[in-house]
Amino acid sequence: MFRDEKSSSSQVSLHCSDPPPGGDSSSTTTDSVSPVPNSYDSLEGGSYPGEHRTPKTSKSSVPPSVDEAKQAPPFGYGYPSMQPAYQQGPPPRTDSSPSHCGYNQTGYQHLSQVRLSTVDHLPFPSMSQLSLEVEALRPVNLLQERNLLPLRPLEAPEPHLSADLKKANCSPNTFRCTLTNIPQSQALLNKARLPLGLLLHPFRDLSQLPVITSNTIVRCRSCRAYINPFVSFLDQRRWKCNLCYRVNDVPDEFMYNPVTRSYGEPHKRPEVQNSTVEFIASSDYMLRPPQPAVYLFVLDVSHNAVEAGYLQVCCQTLLENLDRMPGDTRTRVGFVTFDSTIHFYNLHESLSQPQMLVVSDIDDVFIPTHDSLLVNLKESKELVRGLLTALPGMFFQTRETHSALGPALQAAYKLMSPTGGRVSLFQTQLPTLGHGLLQSREDPNQRSTTKHLGPATDFYKKLALDCSGQQIGVDLFLLSSQYSDLASLACVSKYSAGSIFYYPSFHHVRNPAQLDKFRKDLERYLTRKIGFEAVMRIRCTKGLSIHTFHGNFFVRSTDLLSLANVNPDSGFAVQMSIEESLADTSLACFQAALLYTSSKGKRRIRVHTLCLPVVSQLSDVYAGADVQAITCLLANMAIDRSISSSLSDARDALVNAVVDSLSAYKSTVSNLQQSGLIAPASLCLFPLYVLALLKQKALRTGTSTRLDERVFAMCEFKTQPLQQVMRMVHPNLYRVDAMSDQGALHLSDCVVPQPHLLHLTAEKLTREGAFLMDCGSVFYLWIGKCCNQMFIREVLGCPNHASIPPNMTHIPELENPQSERLRAFLAWLQDSRTFSSTLHVVKDDASGKTSFFQYLVEDRSESAFSYYEFLLHVQQQISK
Repeated sequence: MFRDEKSSSSQVSLHCSDPPPGGDSSSTTTDSVSPVPNSYDSLEGGSYPGEHRTPKTSKSSVPPSVDEAKQAPPFGYGYPSMQPAYQQGPPPRTDSSPSHCGYNQTGYQHLSQVRLSTVDHLPFPSMSQLSLEVEALRPVNLLQERNLLPLRPLEAPEPHLSADLKKANCSPNTFRCTLTNIPQSQALLNKARLPLGLLLHPFRDLSQLPVITSNTIVRCRSCRAYINPFVSFLDQRRWKCNLCYRVNDVPDEFMYNPVTRSYGEPHKRPEVQNSTVEFIASSDYMLRPPQPAVYLFVLDVSHNAVEAGYLQVCCQTLLENLDRMPGDTRTRVGFVTFDSTIHFYNLHESLSQPQMLVVSDIDDVFIPTHDSLLVNLKESKELVRGLLTALPGMFFQTRETHSALGPALQAAYKLMSPTGGRVSLFQTQLPTLGHGLLQSREDPNQRSTTKHLGPATDFYKKLALDCSGQQIGVDLFLLSSQYSDLASLACVSKYSAGSIFYYPSFHHVRNPAQLDKFRKDLERYLTRKIGFEAVMRIRCTKGLSIHTFHGNFFVRSTDLLSLANVNPDSGFAVQMSIEESLADTSLACFQAALLYTSSKGKRRIRVHTLCLPVVSQLSDVYAGADVQAITCLLANMAIDRSISSSLSDARDALVNAVVDSLSAYKSTVSNLQQSGLIAPASLCLFPLYVLALLKQKALRTGTSTRLDERVFAMCEFKTQPLQQVMRMVHPNLYRVDAMSDQGALHLSDCVVPQPHLLHLTAEKLTREGAFLMDCGSVFYLWIGKCCNQMFIREVLGCPNHASIPPNMTHIPELENPQSERLRAFLAWLQDSRTFSSTLHVVKDDASGKTSFFQYLVEDRSESAFSYYEFLLHVQQQISK
């Protein structure tokens, strides 16, 4: 890391990584009432102080034709009509300068070019980019071309921009659009029958992050967008916003560049050179002094919890990571345990040992003392260590089977309200006492009905909204071998911007794989960075509008997401529409601003800006389709549909999405008269991905999927970043018994082989081989019955196939090339995700078929067609 001396009140540091930690389905299209005064809206900058912004009446400048008006809603879903609160149109133009057409309007211009020429920066693709676009439009007959998977996992498509714009653009791992070519009108988007939306991973861990300290954070006076690489500098003293096109003055301080230590080159400032930056915010961005890091652990200690054995692992992992939790000298911690009563722990530094305080009145929970239950971690660390050491033994003989979860959460809310912070809740069964008690709703014959996919009570949602209002996020760890009504319990995390972890069939002895995953997940959870009292706003180019959000959050105002806690492992999605024609611009931009308090008490603003070209031809829309982003957005929409309507409606809508898009392509773009099912190369994997979605736990039919597991899969789709969702939707399959160093990655400390991807069908398996399947949260290593015995001996340490143990979950570290290659490949795959994935070695026999073969999505299953049958079905629907 390097840091420049402070000059002109500005400084920039380039961190090699993020600041270290030590250093409903929540989607909505309706307005919500905040449980606290709605002052966060002006805090992030909904309007400029003293300015009045007139709401824009939404209307399209390109009226739809009569035929279009009669068309069915695009891609099988049909957007709901927007409520007034969600018509997030851009503000009226306030500059008197004439508008510029084409690229000048939102250009990326260097001041060194005094003529302000835009020739070198026009967003026109180079010849190599044009060839990529032609390839993306290549017609593919899906019924004839069966080997469509790339040899390596699919990369995000590159927008067709000039080299300068492409270099400055936001990483697709952070900000991704379903269409990398934005249609210039809603009519054109409707013709393509593809969804327009964004997928965000706004707080992810970064290897480099420019951190800027300045007295002046330069923003547009109209739309309040942050200055970014895609604004236009009209001269040294004026810049034009790339979202609303207002002309703004360049502040004097911005004329100084702290990196080059020179004056007069504002276009070289780090804010204008980097699409992802982080500002150290001033007191203007605070409603109160930044809160300390406050952590409250709420632990189930009923007989069921003790028998499952999670408490010992939880306390031991906490002990090992106390010093690694994000925070500073102000960090505070507390503990609450519960069964049929609520137990608080006095950890005041003056005590010689922790003191338990029991509250048995669960109908009217009160806090027995207010000054020693949340204590300074540094001052009371020895007492905290003593409590964690003693807790597992304190309840070892308990026979209390009841669970007063609701009252325990009410106590946590009362305890945390003065400060805000994070509640970590560990639960092992269905709540049976007090507020929020639940009854078993799981009927094995009705596991997929809409009634059971939604919550049984609004208690947990209301409590979550109260928590959100006091900047309290609740994370849920559900470790249960029986039905626990996750559909109801999950609400406490969904609406408080929390995380949900689920470990079905958890037991410390009978399920060692789950035990190991829980330990590793908890370690990551405790030590990952965290942001407190956060809000996030997404802005976009004038004419574009956001109307639906997906993820775990609370909508505080029309376009402001309240995130009591924000973590680096959560993703979000938004749906968009085009309300005004974009014909007068060649670029569309999107900006996400995340305002949060770091664990060290610093108010920070992380800003991401994405730039994409605007197109007028339908063929260009298809050429820019991002099939993985489309799949992830549709998955979010399908989850909502399954809860609000029915699972069958959601599945039909997904099939219609494929039918509509390929039918539109065939009738408007493809000139081929050949028979078959034709798709552009950019969408050739779309039917496969949708079929894979239909076979996932969240959306499959039948009664084999337990209700809690289905609900958790839905939660995962709504909150995981794109890369993880795609591994869940369509796992990656590799043959690993004959890997070589050919084409391998040569990293600093090892060589990582790169085997080719295989289609997910039993046809690709052979009993003479060994195959690794990466399903995101789990790896399966399938060993064929006739696999080479040398491979089995050198990799698994077993003499032959018959001697492989039935529950093998680890690859031994053996010193031979085959073992080293496979372990290096597994480690490389694991490094691409933040949470640990379990490994299961599966033998080619009857016992290993169920777990492994259910992921072979191209083969027929109980819940859907085979891939070829699905293609025939789509073709039949298009022909109707």
